[in-house]
Amino acid sequence: MDNLDWKNLPFGYIRTDYNIRSTYKNGKWGEFEVSTSEYIDIHIAATALHYGQEAFEGLKAYMGKDGKVRLFRWEENAKRLVFSAGGVKMAEFPVEKFREAVFKVIQLNRRFIPPYGSGATLYIRPLLYGSGAEVGVKPASEYQFIVFVTPVGPYFKGGIKPVTMLICRDVDRAAPKGTGIFKVGGNYAASLRACVAAKDGGYASAIFLDAKEKKYIDECGPANFFGIKENTYVTPKSESILNSITNMSLIDVAKSLGMKTERRKVPVEELTKFSEVGACGTAAVISPIGKILDPEKNKIYEYCRDGKPGPVSMNLYNKLIAIQYGDAPDEFGWTTIVE
Repeated sequence: MDNLDWKNLPFGYIRTDYNIRSTYKNGKWGEFEVSTSEYIDIHIAATALHYGQEAFEGLKAYMGKDGKVRLFRWEENAKRLVFSAGGVKMAEFPVEKFREAVFKVIQLNRRFIPPYGSGATLYIRPLLYGSGAEVGVKPASEYQFIVFVTPVGPYFKGGIKPVTMLICRDVDRAAPKGTGIFKVGGNYAASLRACVAAKDGGYASAIFLDAKEKKYIDECGPANFFGIKENTYVTPKSESILNSITNMSLIDVAKSLGMKTERRKVPVEELTKFSEVGACGTAAVISPIGKILDPEKNKIYEYCRDGKPGPVSMNLYNKLIAIQYGDAPDEFGWTTIVE
């Protein structure tokens, strides 16, 4: 810990002191256990391993200039975990217990919260999975909740840079009425073929289209898509994409900046109409997209021709980041100080 270079942290895993665990057994959640182990003891027939009963969340703790630690919209993460649990028939982890666990794990690992101005944050990963043994395809009777933390550097080293993405038509991340709206690991596993192929080709990630018609934009790899058009923030509406908390927040920020917002189907052809496009999520907040290649249509959509992020995207990013760190008034009531 003493030799951590806060300004040069990777966006990856670094061991911290403690994690928090709770077990669901006999129809109720047990008391929290504080653990120093990075490992879990899991039954060979656990439903998480065989039938994908698993869900997770990702949020960050921010050290402010005033020395206070802030959480951003943790309630939305807690509610989304409940929603995901219902989607794959797991025991729901209560919102208030989620709060208690997250606050406790931050307090126990406070020395790992990166200092203000370093560009780094404390990443928090709650995990819920079926730990009970079943051989038949059915929900488990026992579940495990774990939350661990790790300090992470900024997603973009040296400042935000526009990325290049590839439209993918030969892999579907999720089907309509499937698990795409839940934050479960299977969606990410299903995206790996396309995302790895895109990265092997020199692209930042793959853009997935709707599985049914291949006409509309769904997601940008593990993130939501947005476009800027005539002072309007446009983002896809779909049955198969995750409801990003960052995207929800950017919609409200856009409105506060006098912009219009639209959540609707976004046809691929509309890419020619946007002045800026990007991906948004917890990791990077906003990833501006400088270029999109559509190999099937042999078409290239270009943005950020000067190599810099668009002004609207940067305005949105700067306002949201300022709220998260406590550098700007939280007019929305989104941040919670961890005492």
